[in-house]
Amino acid sequence: MKKKFLGVVLSVAMVASLLAGCGDKEDKPQEDNAATEAPADDANGDAEATEAPADDNAQDEGNASGEEIYVGVINNNPTESGYRTANDKDLREKFCPENGYKAEFVYGDKNEEQISAAQQLINNGVDYLLLSAADTAGWETVLEDAKNAGIKVILFDRTIDAPEDLYEASIVSDMDKEGETAVNWLAEQGLDKYNIIHIQGKMGSAAQKGRSKALETKVADDDNWNIVTQQTGNWESSEAQEIVQSAIDAKKEFNVIYAENDNMADGAVKALDKAGITHGADGDVIIMGFDCNKFALKAVKEGKWNYDGQCNPFQAKYIEDIIKKLENGEPIDEKTVILDEKYFDSKTITDEDIETYGIGE
Repeated sequence: MKKKFLGVVLSVAMVASLLAGCGDKEDKPQEDNAATEAPADDANGDAEATEAPADDNAQDEGNASGEEIYVGVINNNPTESGYRTANDKDLREKFCPENGYKAEFVYGDKNEEQISAAQQLINNGVDYLLLSAADTAGWETVLEDAKNAGIKVILFDRTIDAPEDLYEASIVSDMDKEGETAVNWLAEQGLDKYNIIHIQGKMGSAAQKGRSKALETKVADDDNWNIVTQQTGNWESSEAQEIVQSAIDAKKEFNVIYAENDNMADGAVKALDKAGITHGADGDVIIMGFDCNKFALKAVKEGKWNYDGQCNPFQAKYIEDIIKKLENGEPIDEKTVILDEKYFDSKTITDEDIETYGIGE
């Protein structure tokens, strides 16, 4: 049954204010990582978690009953990165009263926070639960609860370790392929020796696992490849800068920085610049990032970075297609939809690529 009004807001223990300052180069994580509900009109500003007002007049053309479809969206913090900001904005623009949806957005950086939020959304009686999990593990029980309640689950952005019958569809990037593409590109550079600083993303996330796996496999198989430092930067520029600065202070020899998102690649470059170490197309250190923020693609075009792998944040239209089919009783053709993604390097990138594929400002 479609819900016109929000029955229950998330408990005070789970809900906190969403911090401001979302940008391409976020430097500090939230002080409080509790699951956060942000108001629909300002995903990135300072705001107390509130119950979004219902719009009784909004209708969706694909919804024959004319009632709002109640959607609960569980995502990672929009201030995490430029990628996440674009992803959240895309979802908010699609799942709004004007398009026939009642949507409740909840954010969490930790799996236990997201799982608690999912249970609350189930109790609230959402029609659909849209999930981008902080970690791949631990979701089976709560998704069984959703299934028993007649709530349909759609995964986006990240996969989880759970039986396929517990969700309707999965709209995701192929994180393993992203890593393999990046490592294959790096191998083609023909270095005599690969001494790599590996800056990992949030440990346990699908993006971290996929992007790490390919590099770790190559290092294990090739004696010319060596990881001199491997630490998580938690997607943060400031943490990545500290990792690289520590490697410089320890006088470690390196000629590649493999950072698992653009923010961390940016932080790494700051440490290199401070130490007077050259980087990029004509420098001593190869710089690699992921996500295709505009600032990153511009750095690739300018020759300051060497490589940036795309992770497509624009997933709302794919999710809505699934919802419309389910609402109309139509079969889902593909259980898993893999987003098409590219990569860009300093030798081939164009201004058109930046405008077409760059996210953020």
